[in-house]
Amino acid sequence: MKLDTSDLDQAEPVAVAKSAAAPALLFEMIRSFVTLARTLNLSHAVKELNSTRQTLRRHIAALEAEMGLELFKVEDRRYSLTEAAEQALPEAIDLIAKSNLWLSGTTRHHESLQYVSFGLPNGWTFHQQQHPLSTIWSGQSVLMRETLRAWAMSGGDIEAPELAHVRPYLIVYRATDSGWISVEFGEECFYVKWFGWAKARSSIGRPLSKMPGGDDFARLLEEPFSEVTNTQSARVDHVATQVPRGEEDDLVHIRYARLMLGGCFPDGSQALFSLVEPMSEVTIDGLEMDKLPPIPKDVVLDFVESEAKYEKINPN
Repeated sequence: MKLDTSDLDQAEPVAVAKSAAAPALLFEMIRSFVTLARTLNLSHAVKELNSTRQTLRRHIAALEAEMGLELFKVEDRRYSLTEAAEQALPEAIDLIAKSNLWLSGTTRHHESLQYVSFGLPNGWTFHQQQHPLSTIWSGQSVLMRETLRAWAMSGGDIEAPELAHVRPYLIVYRATDSGWISVEFGEECFYVKWFGWAKARSSIGRPLSKMPGGDDFARLLEEPFSEVTNTQSARVDHVATQVPRGEEDDLVHIRYARLMLGGCFPDGSQALFSLVEPMSEVTIDGLEMDKLPPIPKDVVLDFVESEAKYEKINPN
């Protein structure tokens, strides 16, 4: 059957709007917005930015014009954020942080997944590389595979019986206004083995301590937590760093695989489950395994293959 195209032939062409190029000073405009949003004081913001009142006002006005939004209310010389500004602020902070870290070479993508490499003059380093979930199925860790299967079977319910046999190896987090806090340390989890049961119990309810590297780096490391919780999905990373240990809090090298899983508490609120498993062999681009010290034997997780309910064991 031949289609009648007479109406199409007579139709007026549709104008397609071209994306406007971003302003040349966009980064400075965003930086002015983030700084004023944090201080809510023009004088303090100008001092922090090493700028002038006129320049800061011009940046804010230009940003509002580009976005088509009002970002600040000013009453009696007092600044307050509009609802639109509150919604835009988290992404603006992320853009500034990512720009600073990208410029320093701290973060990039490796095979389309996040890669982080950071070091301080005192010798402290942190390397993190995200991997596809398929690496769990092809990897050597029975516990990783069992935890991922148990999570799927449980539907993310922390109290589900399907999750009970791997729960002792998990660290459970909750997002709060004060940041991410730990609410449960399984008695067999990495944190308990590394720091001891007493310190682990004392850490419940405390916000995650900021690692060296400043606010931008801390925000970068929180990304996986937010990503997994908001999407209620799963993510695996390999990490190599140094962590304080012992009475003197000496920095000791450790490398591990971390499986993060989105879940929920009995009241339906969001939770995050984290399985941290120390491993002699991790895959991080640019890191030479043969030059790294061995991991402490007493922090290796003791999960026996026979405890796995969902692992396919070859009888041969």
